Amino acid sequence: MCKDHYTLRREVVHQKTRSLLAAALEFCDYGRSCPASLLLSLLVLAASRVTSLFQACVGTARACCYETARKALCANLPDEFELARRLNVALAGVLPRALVRRRPWLAIDLHLCPYHGQPESDPEELVRDRSKSGTTHFHAYATLYVVRHGQRFTLALMWVKAHERLVNVVKQLLQRAGQLGIRPALVLVDKAFWNVETIRYLQAAGSPFLMPVVERGRKLDDPRGPTSTRQFFGWRTSGFSSYTLRSKGYGRTATVSIAVSRFSEASGRQRTLVYAYWGFTARSTAWIRETYRRRYGIESSYRQLNQSRMRTSSRSPLIRLMRIALSLILRNVWVWLHYEALSTPHRGGRKITLGRMHYQTFLAWLITAIENLFGTVDAQLTQRQLPPTLRAITP
Repeated sequence: MCKDHYTLRREVVHQKTRSLLAAALEFCDYGRSCPASLLLSLLVLAASRVTSLFQACVGTARACCYETARKALCANLPDEFELARRLNVALAGVLPRALVRRRPWLAIDLHLCPYHGQPESDPEELVRDRSKSGTTHFHAYATLYVVRHGQRFTLALMWVKAHERLVNVVKQLLQRAGQLGIRPALVLVDKAFWNVETIRYLQAAGSPFLMPVVERGRKLDDPRGPTSTRQFFGWRTSGFSSYTLRSKGYGRTATVSIAVSRFSEASGRQRTLVYAYWGFTARSTAWIRETYRRRYGIESSYRQLNQSRMRTSSRSPLIRLMRIALSLILRNVWVWLHYEALSTPHRGGRKITLGRMHYQTFLAWLITAIENLFGTVDAQLTQRQLPPTLRAITP
């Protein structure tokens, strides 16, 4: 068994995180009271505590006031396209070279964040979808990440506006992967991208893909029989087929292979899953189903995203984009630490054990390092005399 010879300290983790953000975001000092290093530390503290920038300023003894931090943040925010570029640079700032040399599997997903307010300036800022968390309005973000156990890095993030063509979203995400030198062996695509344009683009780009089929057409209990893709959901056995999609307005078509996987769940209920794929040979329908299941690791990423997502009441879509990216950047640093420092030397590669440092432990380290650096507010003035029960325990 390999022994531990080195020590990883929370101050080093905080310094690495802050230097990565400083190099990518290019924030400038806002006067003497709020240098860029302080602003970045406050943002990391707010994200790690899952609180607002206001609470991070109030709870820190040697930090600037909230109004100064707010003005500093607004002054450092560039336009939409420049901010997106900087955030994507930060996401790729800890990407291992070994991962770039391989041909990994990539996953593309569409993430909807519920929004209960009004758009700041343009109605196109919000997309509409089925009701969730008491609203039908969302800020939409598309993500591209690596499907690999222990190395689920988020490679790119994109803000998706209303009425934006999804094929352009996929194109920009894959182009970003190309800029990083990554040529995917397989792309696992979310079913939200099920349309002719996206499939035609993936085929033209030569990117093998796998995605679920969306149910369309007449239902199974219709007397005239099911049509379109619903016919595959009525199969009684697993099997393969092909299907041609047709767009309504342009008359374009796209042909894909179909895999129908029918299996028994733990409860004994029969379930049918239908997938579309192109660019590779499927071993079996069970292999198709298990391969796409690996994409569900992104749900863990979203759960961890919520564990480090800074709170805000701002209507600015740029601030909301930055807080989503900041959480994903923190998670990338956590994954990188497991790869670079916490992994065990192993024949044929590195053995990564995520249990050596849980994500909550990583966030707690950041909180403690920042609090030790800038102090904490541990006393509060009152306008009433303390009752005897409190005076008795006052030091």
